Amino acid sequence: MHATHRSFRPLNFQPFKASLSVFLICATPLICTSVMAQASAQQRLGTEFGISAFERECTKCHGNSAVERAPSPAAIRQMPPERIYEAITTGDMKTQAANLSDEQKKRLAEYMGGRPLGSEALGDAAQMPNRCPAQALSDPSKGPAWNGWGVDAHNTRFQDAAGAGLTVAQIPGLKLKWAFGFPLGVSAFGQPSVAAGRVFVGSDIGYVYALDAKTGCVYWSYKTKAAVRTAVTVGRTGSAASSRYAVYFGDMQANAYAVDAASGALLWTKRVEDHFAARITAAPTLYEGRLYVPVSTSEGFSASTPDYPCCTFRGSVVALNAATGDQVWKTYTIPESKPTKKNSIGTQLYAPSGVAVWNSPTVDAKRKTIYFGTGDAATEPAPETSDSIMAVDIDTGKVRWVFQAEPNDATLGGCGGRAGAKSNEACPEHPGPDWDFGASAILKTLANGRDILLAPNKSGIVFALDPDRKGAVIWKTNLAEREGSRGTNLVWGGSADQRNVYVGLTGGAISAIQFATGEKLWTTRLAEAGSRESNAAASSAIPGAVFIGGTDGKLHALATSDGHEIWSFDTARDFTTVNQVQAHGGSIGSIGPTIAGGMVFIGSGYSVTSGIPGNVLLAFGL
Repeated sequence: MHATHRSFRPLNFQPFKASLSVFLICATPLICTSVMAQASAQQRLGTEFGISAFERECTKCHGNSAVERAPSPAAIRQMPPERIYEAITTGDMKTQAANLSDEQKKRLAEYMGGRPLGSEALGDAAQMPNRCPAQALSDPSKGPAWNGWGVDAHNTRFQDAAGAGLTVAQIPGLKLKWAFGFPLGVSAFGQPSVAAGRVFVGSDIGYVYALDAKTGCVYWSYKTKAAVRTAVTVGRTGSAASSRYAVYFGDMQANAYAVDAASGALLWTKRVEDHFAARITAAPTLYEGRLYVPVSTSEGFSASTPDYPCCTFRGSVVALNAATGDQVWKTYTIPESKPTKKNSIGTQLYAPSGVAVWNSPTVDAKRKTIYFGTGDAATEPAPETSDSIMAVDIDTGKVRWVFQAEPNDATLGGCGGRAGAKSNEACPEHPGPDWDFGASAILKTLANGRDILLAPNKSGIVFALDPDRKGAVIWKTNLAEREGSRGTNLVWGGSADQRNVYVGLTGGAISAIQFATGEKLWTTRLAEAGSRESNAAASSAIPGAVFIGGTDGKLHALATSDGHEIWSFDTARDFTTVNQVQAHGGSIGSIGPTIAGGMVFIGSGYSVTSGIPGNVLLAFGL
């Protein structure tokens, strides 16, 4: 889940990890066309799977200082897709793109331009018929809210009764209230946030919207530099006395933003990492005037070509001043990469690399500590910070302790996934299982006052760690169907009420664990045995019920007492939208439902590597 440099480094560009991200402006006409033959016209912007073909094929020219006329990837990424499309159809690069169909050229331009063709105009709220009447923003600190990824700084994803405005008895009465379509979008991967009676949500078309929670009318839109996969966090722009609120988020080119919550005007933007493959996929966490931004990557899919100088990305968390965007500190998960050896065709290789952060940091105010999970390494030897929970000082970013769940996990796309299946010398000699910490850690307090850190791992194990003993394991519970099983993994995280933690599984189920003891209480299968459906998206809980979606598009509500289903809704279908955009739901493969003020919100149409695309935000109420 994760990204690199050549001998002529540094490069500064951000490729998408997708089999269509092939950019063709190369000196040799056929150099970048091979993978396009396998591409389907249905594979659109934001549907991420396979390896990054741009990294694999096109950096031979773009970013190579020896090829003077080839624009840098960074320059290309700043172009709108319309300009890129023009260049490869009627412009200077027409000859180089001659072997591509018109559909392939469109898809290529959309990937490199960061949004679908035509979406800049269609996505603007000014073009939509459902504009809200002018109304002042109420105080976001008051009233029901689901703010950011995990509702609170502890990332519990639990909404109390007052905030939920919804009881277990009322859940069967939930009905679709409105649907909002993202124009030309295909990946509804932005988890909505609710504050001040408004819904704030990012999109794959490069827009963030402010909508009315009750009706879905649109207050404003803000056009970003790239797709926005992160949840939005709402907070004051300065001290606690400030009356101005901003929405904070990140994009797929590693830009962090602060936008005025009332008007949608830009307050500041900051690129938090210059590496070409850097991206922000998880929501930044806002706490007491600082924004803690996790940095991930797409470089880990680059090893399938001997020409690629693998690998140099290193994960990090960056603390920014929420009022100005100025960097306060930056903590890398691994040391800077250094040249190691050259492969048989003379390409320089590097290490260490990888260890991305693709979950929202958790705040421990009592210990003045930030916790976050890390991914696997891209190169050997894997450092002790890979597949780990890291604890850093909230004021300085200094590492306090590290808990590693899976040592020696070096995983790189295109390498075959097992020892002896190498495609070139950049591949690890002993490939790891790819058991990242993709989920945010959850900080809870037990009945005896003791704090506990709950950390679901892709291996299928939920760890309970002691924050007072440098992350010592209190208990661990394996939810995998068998030890070491790859068929039952935990990916995007769970929710925790006052007694249990609820986590969804790739095998099409959800389990409850009593977090005081680690005892597994129940497991409910939501997909037919043997199916390929996954329920590893994040869950969300209220008193007495837990909500979770699946790659089949179904949204479920289950009783926390025993796991029986209370309510479900199939989102994988066409919808009539309030903004008159043609919209279809699909897979719910990463984000969890947002619950506030008697309503439930979910984006439908994203499953990370496969599944059903979609472009709709749905709102349910009584």
